Amino acid sequence: MEPAANLSAFAGSWTLDPSRTSIAFHTKALWLLPVTGTFQAVQGTGTVSDDGSITGTLVVDATSVNTKNSKRDAHLRAADFFDVQTYPAITFTATEARHAASEHIHLDGDLTVHGQTRPLTVAAHIVATDCTATVTANLHLDRSNWGLTYTKKGSRLATRIVIDAHFVKS
Repeated sequence: MEPAANLSAFAGSWTLDPSRTSIAFHTKALWLLPVTGTFQAVQGTGTVSDDGSITGTLVVDATSVNTKNSKRDAHLRAADFFDVQTYPAITFTATEARHAASEHIHLDGDLTVHGQTRPLTVAAHIVATDCTATVTANLHLDRSNWGLTYTKKGSRLATRIVIDAHFVKS
């Protein structure tokens, strides 16, 4: 597989392969205890136009949060955190892609978490063939921007997210 520097070569429709996609997060509880976990992506699409522009979506199952601690996972799913009964999905909708370094792009779009939508730019690396593409991103979010403020208000609630999304040409 080669880095996708000229995206127009990959024009067409793409569909996420959830079984080959991983989403991991790293954060801290009470500002000092490291917490790692995963989510499962359930759906995603992408379109690469003839001019190399990109649009797409990635839908994550918020109920799939897994930190390997059932009590903590139940709390994360509860109304005072993700409230998965009301907001069962986390969605990123990419509306534009811009070239960054030779093998990287910036995906501009909107991230919806906990019923709140905020603009987000994701730096991503794409490696593609004629029929598969892997989009890798490593981003840092302040989860309080999406209303996830279970801990003391006013503090920065940093979370690092690593996404490795695998797409197949439709």
